Amino acid sequence: MNISGIVIKTAPENRERVIEALKGSGLCEVHLSDEQGTIIVTVEGEDTSEEVRKVREIMNIPQVLCADLAYSYSEDETEDSLSRLERIRDAVPDALKSLPADA
Repeated sequence: MNISGIVIKTAPENRERVIEALKGSGLCEVHLSDEQGTIIVTVEGEDTSEEVRKVREIMNIPQVLCADLAYSYSEDETEDSLSRLERIRDAVPDALKSLPADA
């Protein structure tokens, strides 16, 4: 599962119309917006290609000026990183493991 935060910009006068379109699209969850036309959403997908497809569809919604990735989280990447850390944990020489904390 992947989750990404997306910052969407629209003209201030189109903000409510774009928010309604986003809510009705089934592509994302709307979280915040401001009077300047900035809208914050999250997009979920099974993989990055699904997320990219959804962001492209968001960009095609009328009155959306841009949709930019703000952050991304991937369960698979986290699991891979934790697995790598677990494998290399035992690679630290015993002599280094016994050093005092202030050394």
